[in-house]
Amino acid sequence: MSRITFDPAQSGGRPCIRGLRIRVKDVLELLAAGTTEAEILSDFPYLEPDDIRACLAFAAEEVDHPILRAIPV
Repeated sequence: MSRITFDPAQSGGRPCIRGLRIRVKDVLELLAAGTTEAEILSDFPYLEPDDIRACLAFAAEEVDHPILRAIPV
């Protein structure tokens, strides 16, 4: 996860890849739209395959949290 960086002075503090100005969200949106890893790497030559995997791992970790519900008594 060291590939995912946070800098309050960059992209509003949103998670980015290796301090670059490409947000994790950007990569995830491209993947969700059906863009292949090869296409992303071609369009963004400064990205590496491990960057894309780090975005996916980051997203998986972010959504893995418990949901607490109040049970009526």
